[in-house]
Amino acid sequence: MDLNIMIFLSLFIFFIFSIVTASSDIPLSPSYYDRVCPEALPTIKRVVEEVVAKERRMGASLLRLHFHDCFVNGCDASVLLDQTSTIDSEKNAAANVNSARGFEVIDKIKFEVDKVCRRPVVSCADILTVAARDSVVALGGPSWNVKLGRRDSTTASRAAANANIPSPFMDLPALIDNFENQGLDEDDLVVLSGAHTLGFAQCRTFRDRIYNHTNIDTMFARHLQTICPQVGGDTRLAPLDPTPASFDNKYFTNLVSKKGLLRSDQALFTGGETNEYVEKYNKNQNKFSKDFAKSMIKMGDIMPLTGKRGQIRKDCKKVN
Repeated sequence: MDLNIMIFLSLFIFFIFSIVTASSDIPLSPSYYDRVCPEALPTIKRVVEEVVAKERRMGASLLRLHFHDCFVNGCDASVLLDQTSTIDSEKNAAANVNSARGFEVIDKIKFEVDKVCRRPVVSCADILTVAARDSVVALGGPSWNVKLGRRDSTTASRAAANANIPSPFMDLPALIDNFENQGLDEDDLVVLSGAHTLGFAQCRTFRDRIYNHTNIDTMFARHLQTICPQVGGDTRLAPLDPTPASFDNKYFTNLVSKKGLLRSDQALFTGGETNEYVEKYNKNQNKFSKDFAKSMIKMGDIMPLTGKRGQIRKDCKKVN
């Protein structure tokens, strides 16, 4: 073969490879929808504000959906997919079944966003990420610039959800390992656990702690025992901190007072290496808000699908 032809072919192959590589590794950007649909983000904000105004607990539920999505093969909206013959839905994982909620809100947001954009250009993964931020803001927390441009997965994994979503029964070493597997450090672990300043937990997740643990305030345990019996009442709810519908630092005050609701909460303040972070956020709510925003951005960067990978789902519950 002529040398010039060989050089041309080599350059052509390199050019094509470069295009494919670039198209599958596009960085996320806060301005991603500015040109294709500038109405997208205001629409998400409007719907979130409406649903949170009707039920403040929903803000915590939408934030939790984003967490549970990102910890399973990245922030790709896999948590939203229903069970099918080919998809083992993450909705059926131990951490989600009869617990995860807010799916109908995401469907409503998707409908409204696609309507204003006149076509499905906003991914369900981005909707989850923005809705989490807007929920925090609606409940008095900080705002941050959400990086955008994620695409949606075409698969889900209940097994991965069971393996990777942090359990309320974990001790500190297990929690540290769990977060490190996602590229998150000990400070991220503590500040993101501060999301438990919002919402409630079911009796089945804290029963063992209030009846069998010693590192718990006695009066606090007795009060919770009136809510959560030793047998039955698995789905009865208790607040994760004293102000479950307001974003503040009382979660950390609880930990210092041995009033963490879950074992995984109190594990952050038991004399281990995360004590200093709990004390920092207990003393300074502004620092908590600022660092929470930074860690949420960091979590939102976990293995996003971009470029030609994944798809923009027309219906968040199923693949196209």
